[in-house]
Amino acid sequence: MTDLSFISALLIGLAGGVHCVGMCGGIVGAFAYAVPKNSSMLPYTLAYNFGRIFSYVLAGAITGWAGKLFAQQIAQGIVILQFVSGIFLFVLGLYIAGLWQGLSKIEKLGSRFWQLIHPYSKKLLPFRSPLHALPYGMIWGWLPCGLVYSVLTWSLASGSALNGGVIMAGFGLGTLPIMILMATGFNKIQQVIQNPKSKTLMGLLLMIFASFQLFQAISGSIQ
Repeated sequence: MTDLSFISALLIGLAGGVHCVGMCGGIVGAFAYAVPKNSSMLPYTLAYNFGRIFSYVLAGAITGWAGKLFAQQIAQGIVILQFVSGIFLFVLGLYIAGLWQGLSKIEKLGSRFWQLIHPYSKKLLPFRSPLHALPYGMIWGWLPCGLVYSVLTWSLASGSALNGGVIMAGFGLGTLPIMILMATGFNKIQQVIQNPKSKTLMGLLLMIFASFQLFQAISGSIQ
């Protein structure tokens, strides 16, 4: 695991902010009503988001561990997983750029699990303190999301539970600035990020990165 992988995941999280605005904007808006009146939004927002990122890290560790087991049983298993990861990241780029919406179908895969745990989040409302927003965020971290699933395939190809968790930590921290800005009422950021040109640029950057991943996987299979 290199620092470059963490930084790359961080940048993917930042680029994926265009998806966060569209998918989580309504959640962030409703979140404000759960915060006690006359209370600062920032502590609750930070607690919620760190709970969300914790769930990402946990999911990354699980997929990283599963990928390691797969690689131990299958010849060139890591190369196969790297190729799958590259494909998913490329599709993510198409999705964010608005060129193909096929990734939205993958989001439905986690709907059953989400239906099981979602009701528990309602028991935490309204928040009595920022600590109550932490487990709320941990539950919402499992919201079906094609962006998260795409990065999880990268964790799957990371080689270990630790590496998978680190990748998802980087990704989660990358999404943090956008989520905080939305929650604290900085609406201007939504106008900038939702601009079609911004989406296209972010999508193209992700596709370039995915192409590099695919090239590495193909090169590894030849060696």
